[in-house]
Amino acid sequence: MHAFRVALAQINTTVGDLDSNTAKTIDYIGKAKSAGANLVAFPELTITGYPPEDLVFKRQFITENLAALDHVVKATRGITAVIGFVDADEDIYNAAAIAHQGKLAGTYHKMYLPNYSVFDEERYFRAGNETPVFVIDGVRVGINVCEDLWYALGPTVLQAEAGAEVIVNINASPFSAGK
Repeated sequence: MHAFRVALAQINTTVGDLDSNTAKTIDYIGKAKSAGANLVAFPELTITGYPPEDLVFKRQFITENLAALDHVVKATRGITAVIGFVDADEDIYNAAAIAHQGKLAGTYHKMYLPNYSVFDEERYFRAGNETPVFVIDGVRVGINVCEDLWYALGPTVLQAEAGAEVIVNINASPFSAGK
């Protein structure tokens, strides 16, 4: 097996600042490419900032988040990136985009939505129900989001059983001093 390099772009996003979050994401894609990474992973809900809360109830915000994601995807020529965003069809999802060579290669929808303490994701998002595995530079990679990793019989196990050699879990949590 050849070397598979993963870059972690632990960027500090700002809730609602789609332009700044997008620019920062594109900048770090470039840095990861320069470092020779095969894949760069960004935080949960990179594009919108975490947690976007009631902003997701504004249709224009969702549309602008998808347009921003499109700009980021185009910057992935020469690398694969996993980027958090809000996906939408009849419902909205806390999602991870898998972008490769300037195209959207796939999307993962978070399955386990926390609903305790400061978390109220069931209010905002629909849970996903698919556990895809992607082949990235010859390596089978399972992608999932935050709490999906915590369950003994959750997406990670299903992805491993489907042949994933690497699991990339993107996550974010609200910041507080001393945490």
